[in-house]
Amino acid sequence: MINKLVKSDAEAVSDIFDGATVMIGGFGEAGSPIELIHRLIDRGAKDLTVVSNNTGSGNVGLAALIENRQVRKMICSFPRTAGSVVFPELYRAGEIELELVPQGTLAERIRAGGAGIPAFFTPSSVNTPLADGKETRDFNGQTYVMEYGIRADFSLVKCHTADRYGNLTYHRTARNFGPIMCTAAETTIVQAKHIVEPGAIDPEVVVTPGIFVNRVVHIADPAHESILVANQERYPS
Repeated sequence: MINKLVKSDAEAVSDIFDGATVMIGGFGEAGSPIELIHRLIDRGAKDLTVVSNNTGSGNVGLAALIENRQVRKMICSFPRTAGSVVFPELYRAGEIELELVPQGTLAERIRAGGAGIPAFFTPSSVNTPLADGKETRDFNGQTYVMEYGIRADFSLVKCHTADRYGNLTYHRTARNFGPIMCTAAETTIVQAKHIVEPGAIDPEVVVTPGIFVNRVVHIADPAHESILVANQERYPS
């Protein structure tokens, strides 16, 4: 078995290259891998396409990555939320691209990419601007829009517990997009709050099997986006 543990979060993201497509887990704050994102900012990779549920909050995490002009395009469901201050401004200025995807469709596009399914049909977005230019087909009298599966060069994911072989469990809603993003990337990088010995995780409760994980880094005290935002912190400071 392969030991997936790496020594630092900086080492974990050290090969993310300019122009890469990067999936970033999280549903708002829940499951957002703040430390990995901040190390990606330090690395300086640019012209990234980022696939995530939203565009981050305040001036930390994903929002900070965007503010640092490292993201060329966002593929997401919620580009503007209560705490979004960076993305809307850059988008209005024409400095960043947006591909807006309904949340369920986004999840299925990622799942399909991980399962090797090139495309599928969904009723979501029929007769809306989001369907413009896309193939449609009728099944049993209902119109469906064709959507393509998404794959990425890298996924950045936060989990609760991991072993050195990359088997993962998650904490409640922090599970969100993490498991499917692990399957849909060429390289999956995970930050884990707890590292345990192989066998300590009951196989029946493993959510992401280690076969889908390439690197795990131990982050014992992960940052909470809401606290950083409440304290008006910025990254880089």
